[in-house]
Amino acid sequence: MRPVDAPLLGGILATDQYQLTMAEAYWRDGLADRPAMFDFFFRSLPDYGSHQAGYAVLAGLGWFVRWLDTVRVTDADIEYLATQATPAGDPRFEPAFLDWLSDAGGFGALTVTGVPEGRVVHPNTPLLTVEGPLALAQLVETPLLNALNYPTLVATKASRVVDATGGAPVLEFGMRRGPEAGADAGARAALIGGCTATSNVALSATVGVPPAGTHAHSFVQAHLALGHGEVEAFRAYAATHPDECLLLVDTIDTLTSGVPNAITVFSELRAAGHEPLGVRLDSGDLANLAVQTARMLDDAGFEDTSIVLSGDLDELVIWQIRSQVREEAPALGLDPDAVDGRLTYGVGTRLITSHGAPSLNGVYKLVAVADAGGRWHPAVKVSEDPRKVPAPGRKRLVRLRDRRGRATADVVALVEEPASPEAWDLRHPYEDVGRTLAADEVSDVEDLHVELFGPDGRRVGDESIEELADRRRADLDRLDPGVRRIVNPHRYHVSYTKELRDLRDRLVGELE
Repeated sequence: MRPVDAPLLGGILATDQYQLTMAEAYWRDGLADRPAMFDFFFRSLPDYGSHQAGYAVLAGLGWFVRWLDTVRVTDADIEYLATQATPAGDPRFEPAFLDWLSDAGGFGALTVTGVPEGRVVHPNTPLLTVEGPLALAQLVETPLLNALNYPTLVATKASRVVDATGGAPVLEFGMRRGPEAGADAGARAALIGGCTATSNVALSATVGVPPAGTHAHSFVQAHLALGHGEVEAFRAYAATHPDECLLLVDTIDTLTSGVPNAITVFSELRAAGHEPLGVRLDSGDLANLAVQTARMLDDAGFEDTSIVLSGDLDELVIWQIRSQVREEAPALGLDPDAVDGRLTYGVGTRLITSHGAPSLNGVYKLVAVADAGGRWHPAVKVSEDPRKVPAPGRKRLVRLRDRRGRATADVVALVEEPASPEAWDLRHPYEDVGRTLAADEVSDVEDLHVELFGPDGRRVGDESIEELADRRRADLDRLDPGVRRIVNPHRYHVSYTKELRDLRDRLVGELE
């Protein structure tokens, strides 16, 4: 947890040192207030090793924009920077530069446009564009990447998990294994990605979603250690929570002790006028145990109670569990769809850590800068790896849909190009391949960028979790099933227009 006596954490100085040294160099050269433009994008989708993502879900934007709107340079910030010294013992930052930074006050001079939070996004597309004074736009790089990279990973993972369940409820249980305070951002991202609820109480209160959870093994262990039986532990929990009783049944033995004792307590609850919620299975062969537990609950008359599965689950494991349930249920005379339909999934460690792909290669690159006369000049960098050469200049990002209404390509174009050309002459961002789409092959052209933050006071960031989750769901519904595959997904088309690709290649050629 962030120490309460650490006022610099989370403020303007929540950045890398080199951002500040660059900002001073810009100031010293008279470039600090020169208009500039930076793009945020990521280069490749998460690859979990045995399975891969075919899309991503943008998350973290609401909290970042709120921070951008409210953070201010404080006297403590300036006082600390004034204490920094060079190896020779001289002040690292000139007092006049610190005066400039103090006068700037915050990031209110910046404008941010981009893709709204919760949308399905793809690599090598400008997701955010930050425009404003060069030094301030530079200073925002680290906090922007810190705020967006990790939540986007978790929202993407959550969306894939929810997809793998076939629409069953998914509960986020990862706070104990999350990256300290970052688990709050992760839990919020999981909700954007489609999770029904989180066990994180403070985050739940913050975003207005009721928390979810049941008891741990320790609750049963405590009663056992005091000489009470498992059934007495269940009775104690049921007495406290009679209308939301969900019992963890694998502390001793799931099928010979846990489920029979749960059925005993459920029968007592029903006799008292209450209906139990269900049981939770946290270890063992979860698919086989779920089928056998369903059979026992059905025989006892609790056909509608839920079975919650937890324990190192992710999208691939859930997919395998559901396949096994469909195979094993008929042997016990059960309808596989009925068993599948009563399952709920609690997903913790592998979600909150984006297991297998713990970092997103999101980057923030300068793409244009204005000269003293206000004329914009596109900026580019050279790399041996063509995937690391950013697209220069001011750009649009549009999504093309085909005659079925399905998203068929995200296209990056220069702003001066026609919004709806007679034919889309498209190029791969870095491979030497291209294709042409006739206008009649495209049913809809959607501009993905909207205004997110600006000097005139506009700001997004107050949208509800439900709105953000609905936005993700709508985009997924328009995405081909092949792109949504858990393993080896079909590659979604991301394209540059010929004009943009030619501009980038010309600038790179001139530098080389």
